[in-house]
Amino acid sequence: MAKALRTLTQTMGWACVAIGLFHVTLGNAALPGAGSAGATVDSWGRFMGASFAGYGLAWLWAARQRPIPAQAVRWLAGVFLLGGVGRLLSLAAHGWPQWFQVALTVIELGLPPVFFWLADAEERNRRGDAMAATPAGA
Repeated sequence: MAKALRTLTQTMGWACVAIGLFHVTLGNAALPGAGSAGATVDSWGRFMGASFAGYGLAWLWAARQRPIPAQAVRWLAGVFLLGGVGRLLSLAAHGWPQWFQVALTVIELGLPPVFFWLADAEERNRRGDAMAATPAGA
């Protein structure tokens, strides 16, 4: 499970950095159906892209720690889950978005429980290794 946590954490980090930079670079063109949304939405989207790239760097920071800090994984996964909840609120208020946004909503609601479950995998392994290395009666 520790290897799965490390792989998912790194993948999440690189994906968020790439997506964020994609939005910074392309602005409205990065959003299906938003090409003519205007300067305000373009500005907001590029800013949010930079924020998402920073969020990805936080995932990569966590992935570089030994062990990966469970609390950081839980917080980062919670933020991702909140994004999915935001998409649900948008769906309730404005109806169904473009199909790709629906797929992203499924990922944003489905992946955080996996991270919550795996969050302390490396810390558990470390504790287990430390206990195994401690002589009996010490």
